[in-house]
Amino acid sequence: MAKNKNNQAIWSMRIKKNVSKLFEEVGSSIDIDKKLYKEDLRGSKVHVEMLFKQKIISFKIKNKIIYGLDKIEKEISKKNFKFSKKDEDIHMNIEKRLLEIIGEDAGYVHTARSRNDQVITDLKIWLKKDTLNIEKKLNKIIKTTLQLSEKNIKTIMPGFTHLKNAQALSFGHYLMAYVEMLNRDKKRFLNNLENLNENPLGVSALTGTSFNIDRNYTSKKLGFKHPTNNSVDTVSDRDFVLDYLYCSSVCLMHISRIAEELIIWYSDAFKLIQLDDKVLTGSSIMPQKKNPDILEYLRGKCGSVYGNLFSMLTIMKGLPLSYFKDLQDDKILIFTTSEILNNCLELLDEILKNLRPDKKRMLALAKKGYISATDFADYLVKNFSLSFREAYKKTSALVNLAEKKGKRLDELDFKDLKKIEPRINKDVTKVFNLENSVNSKKSYGGTSFENVKKMISKYKKII
Repeated sequence: MAKNKNNQAIWSMRIKKNVSKLFEEVGSSIDIDKKLYKEDLRGSKVHVEMLFKQKIISFKIKNKIIYGLDKIEKEISKKNFKFSKKDEDIHMNIEKRLLEIIGEDAGYVHTARSRNDQVITDLKIWLKKDTLNIEKKLNKIIKTTLQLSEKNIKTIMPGFTHLKNAQALSFGHYLMAYVEMLNRDKKRFLNNLENLNENPLGVSALTGTSFNIDRNYTSKKLGFKHPTNNSVDTVSDRDFVLDYLYCSSVCLMHISRIAEELIIWYSDAFKLIQLDDKVLTGSSIMPQKKNPDILEYLRGKCGSVYGNLFSMLTIMKGLPLSYFKDLQDDKILIFTTSEILNNCLELLDEILKNLRPDKKRMLALAKKGYISATDFADYLVKNFSLSFREAYKKTSALVNLAEKKGKRLDELDFKDLKKIEPRINKDVTKVFNLENSVNSKKSYGGTSFENVKKMISKYKKII
């Protein structure tokens, strides 16, 4: 690769002294933003097409620039491109190489734009692509969860509040709670596309440009809906970065919650699920151990992304308009977040595919803790016109009696039940049946088997 004849920065006519090595290290972002090379080249090609269309540059110069940019793209893709920290970032590395390939005509590529609008354009294009990729992975996990849910509609387990047995429910219904979480995550990411669909290219450094450019043309060619409205706001705006980091944080919070729950369920104390060996690890000292390390990895990674969100919020809180070097950190925060999130989504899907409920253990645990007590209270309200609070008191007395006798509610003698409410008849025993308990919750969003089937069917059509 040929070297630039003087190997100096673009601004060397103004900045006379060489930059210190320390500042060169600090000021350079090429190790991070070279990830944006495809987006940068695409934006530059569309930009020069627009410059030609508007008769700002000639057909010959336009073709020379696009030829050079195409050559650079091949060099980078084949790993034949030498990135230089002296040229700071991906934009200047590409422009410097373009100068080497086509000569002084390369200088026209930066007409009517600045690195300030260029980098935001690159970043928005990259984020749009990553957002759609995240949507695909969320859909994949939702499909996996729907399949697992459909197999376990009639699998009865205890539902928990305060991690204590509360009421019986369908394991399929429990899994559908994860679907709701992940579907909200998907909606959040897709809602962000609206702000990502505003084209920054053409606002230049901060004031716009005196050249007769066509920002609607570049918007259409780059896949944006319309140009941004205010040049000053555009170069200083990183709300779309915060939106992405926030959505990622919430999504990873959900993944962390799911992971925590599965860790508890897999523990020897609960034993509600089994995990295939392919998603487990062993111990270096204890031969018997099978550890849910991947689930713990998922739980832990949430904190890293929280940190990225707070870092960006902290950067933004003290910045007046418009562009400042502080904003350079946005890319590393985005790229590390993207890597973590995409990796965690793939891992969660793999875990769900290798998870099996222990149905017998789930049912056995559901029979503990008097979890049909609320069903008995509801029975008293429906059949004897009691207020719920009155029925609650009678049911509390029944639970106290069962606890004293060391029996489950369904194991009590009928005469014990009559002591609590003399008007009851033997049909009361149906309320202590866990399947009846689950199926009685027919209100919209409830855990009855039929409800779960309908909700699974609904999401199958959506996804």
